[in-house]
Amino acid sequence: MKLLDTLFARFYDRFTSPLEKGGLADQRGQLLRGLAGDVLEVGAGTGANLAHYPAAVTSLTLTEPLPQMTQQMRARVARERPATTVIEAAAERLPFADASFDAVVATLVLCSVGDLDAAIAELRRVLRPDGRLVVIEHVRADGRALTAQKIWEPAQKVIGRGCHMTRDIRGALEDGGFDTSDVTDQEMPGAPSAMFPAIVGIATPRA
Repeated sequence: MKLLDTLFARFYDRFTSPLEKGGLADQRGQLLRGLAGDVLEVGAGTGANLAHYPAAVTSLTLTEPLPQMTQQMRARVARERPATTVIEAAAERLPFADASFDAVVATLVLCSVGDLDAAIAELRRVLRPDGRLVVIEHVRADGRALTAQKIWEPAQKVIGRGCHMTRDIRGALEDGGFDTSDVTDQEMPGAPSAMFPAIVGIATPRA
């Protein structure tokens, strides 16, 4: 497993490059440019969002459970945003007090957490009542695309280190106490097929 994790970390940026060039990088920028204050990003991977955080973000904390990914992210942080705090932690067990952050960012991570409901509960717990949850996630498809997802999913879980293709992430967010009215359904930018529908936008905690 360590070898697969190492290979995953080493080739992740190369694998996702078509998505970034196909519009994912632009979406990251559009969603993150309005953030301010104390911000947490979970499952930050190799740090693809770093370049998009504005100066108004006065405190940035990145978490990542895989040591191999964290190592690469630390190098990127040192180059691009040295004041950033990097912590090795899973989204299901965040080492922060309740209501610690003005915004939480989850991009291409909720597909691979071990316990989706527990992770969402943690995101809501550490988010302030008037805070925002930024999401870009690939989700469950419909029709023939769903059939294709189910066929490919066992391989995807291995290649993507736990990545699930058929998760209803919007439904899980709603069940976990988030309002997803400002989260839109769309195709993943740069994705090769209809097997990768996505949700993109800002969710907010319900009172």
